[in-house]
Amino acid sequence: MPPTPLNRRRFLLSTAGAAALPWLTPALAQVSPNVTGANNRIRVALIGCGGMGRGDLATFLKYDDVDCVALCDVDDRMTAEAIRTVADHRPNKPDTAKDFRRIIERKDVDAVIVATPDHWHALPTIYACQAAKDVYVEKPLATSIDEGRSMVIAADRYKRIVQMGAQRRSSPTYAEAVDFVRSGKLGKVGLARAWACLDWIKPIGNPPDSSPPLEADYNLWLGPAPKRPFNPNRFHFNFRWFWDYAGGLMTDWGVHLIQVLLWAMGSDAPKAVLSSGGKYVLDDNSETPDTQMTIYEFPTYTLVWEHRVSVGLGLYNRPWGMAFIGTEGTLVINDSGWEILREPSKDTLEPRKFPGGNDPRPAHVRNFLDCVKSRQQPVENLEEGHYISTVAHLGNIALRSGQKILWDPKDEKIPNHPEADRLVGVDYRKPWMLPYSKRT
Repeated sequence: MPPTPLNRRRFLLSTAGAAALPWLTPALAQVSPNVTGANNRIRVALIGCGGMGRGDLATFLKYDDVDCVALCDVDDRMTAEAIRTVADHRPNKPDTAKDFRRIIERKDVDAVIVATPDHWHALPTIYACQAAKDVYVEKPLATSIDEGRSMVIAADRYKRIVQMGAQRRSSPTYAEAVDFVRSGKLGKVGLARAWACLDWIKPIGNPPDSSPPLEADYNLWLGPAPKRPFNPNRFHFNFRWFWDYAGGLMTDWGVHLIQVLLWAMGSDAPKAVLSSGGKYVLDDNSETPDTQMTIYEFPTYTLVWEHRVSVGLGLYNRPWGMAFIGTEGTLVINDSGWEILREPSKDTLEPRKFPGGNDPRPAHVRNFLDCVKSRQQPVENLEEGHYISTVAHLGNIALRSGQKILWDPKDEKIPNHPEADRLVGVDYRKPWMLPYSKRT
């Protein structure tokens, strides 16, 4: 049965976002493994019914041991689309809600999929952990490093399974390439780089502010983000190009590709970061850079990220990809496959090409589902997801601060630049508060 409506007192208490959710019953907030539904089925709910959320949900429903019991979105039009997604896979019609807290307090939900805009990743994930639910959350973890750390704290404290939706970690093709890099056959790798040249990104225009759609709760959509007049370009898909809600291509694509570089190169944190870029190509009201190059100084190598829009000619004749440049040769990879390029003066390596594999998203979701049942950590645990997201966020912080920044990974601070250090966190619009924050 769906939960009873939130009364005013419970709404205000939960909106305040205290370290524990006061509107949860003791039984719901206890630290315990999930008890899945009948026949060991996993009952999921989707929070965020846009295109990514519906794609994730369809992947979950490929598996016979998954049921969708509830859908949540602030926009009824998105919810209606998600109802059709469920109907394509299951005979039941899930319950719906505009407020994600109605989903969190349900006793018949084992796991939630958080596929909201980035500024809404942290609180639903934290609240779900507090309510003894597991979480599959889209990348990046949130809009800031501090939010990501708070999510890790919540998952650890309540012993939840939380998987970040960066699916290449579950790809056998990428795993083989990573093993090759780690084998040492490339020699010493002093440079790792990733790039995205995306010709499908075009100007989005500059429409005037207007009234929000009648079907949407715009104030709830904003949530902890600053109060702004409604603008259609800041809503739904294009939210990712505005600093209030996301980090542009650096966190949208960068997390996916930097993930593979870090997977191969190890878990060291960058010592310093320098970034340059801006809006040079797009004439519209978006905010994040359409052109950006970021250089990370790691203890034993340099990592370079770069992106450009409205062009599709990238490095090594690939519009996007990753490369590991070693003293014996270079490994280049994207979803189409990977190849070995031999150094002209060396004959250690044989140039070879390896085809790409299938979409790894189903395997990534299956790993999450298996971990929900076994209580084992997923193939990419939340600490790793936070580490990857942190590296991407540091690129944007360096860009926005306009200076080379130093990074203290132990305390998660930028010691040489107070203005940049403030960007490690994010100010929440009242009455929303971030539990476990080190910055408040």
